[in-house]
Amino acid sequence: MTEQPVTSAVPSPVRIERDGVVATVVIDRPKALNALSPEVLQAVADAFDRLASEGDAVRGVLVVGEGGRAFVAGADIRSLADLTPEEGAEASRLGHRVAAAIESFPAPVIACVDGFALGGGLELALACDLIYATDASGFGQPEVRLGLIPGFGGTVRLPRAVGLPLAKELIFTGRRIDAETAERAGLVARRFPDRDALLEGARATLAEVAENAWTAVALAKRVLVAAAGTPTERASELEVAGFEDAFRTADMREGVAAFVEKREPRFSGR
Repeated sequence: MTEQPVTSAVPSPVRIERDGVVATVVIDRPKALNALSPEVLQAVADAFDRLASEGDAVRGVLVVGEGGRAFVAGADIRSLADLTPEEGAEASRLGHRVAAAIESFPAPVIACVDGFALGGGLELALACDLIYATDASGFGQPEVRLGLIPGFGGTVRLPRAVGLPLAKELIFTGRRIDAETAERAGLVARRFPDRDALLEGARATLAEVAENAWTAVALAKRVLVAAAGTPTERASELEVAGFEDAFRTADMREGVAAFVEKREPRFSGR
């Protein structure tokens, strides 16, 4: 009798957890402080592609890092050490593809930061719609200390979040800021005392979002993402187009009818 080879499954560095209409994308490399290797980045992109294929069955997503010490401590520096300039550009493109997958995802995405969000970790969080954080969290773009610049969108999204002067200061110095400072700067939307409160608060927000018209939430996100950083005239045109699209939905007709009839709406997601 010939023995058959034993094949063991390689665990993914990213997993998806489900709780009703809310999904959680967990980056699970705690020993490496959840650093973003190319494999992790591709796994995050794959997770969002998979969730997007489920349509309105997913009304919100949390992104969390396992282990409690770091949300994501940054890019996996060891994976960058021997890259050629051309390979470095491709690594940057992969990071941007992940951010694009999150920004184009139709439902709101909340980065739940507990611990450090540095370099690529902050850039991953910035691609999400909201950043919620524990008091123990810290944020920074320390790439210049390695002879690099932010490569996954930090030079684009950080100024939009905190303004150009503070973004320049953080990127030029590599300095870290704590959660309280990040909240004052507008980087963090809400701050919580610990991880349990953080996750509870984030889930409560997404539960509130899920009560609204799915079509309207998706349209609002589409316009917000597309209009960010564009001139006012162009941004206004995008809003007009989105507002027009809302009139094509059954949810808009139901929402207005419910308001006039003084009853709770029954949204269908269409």
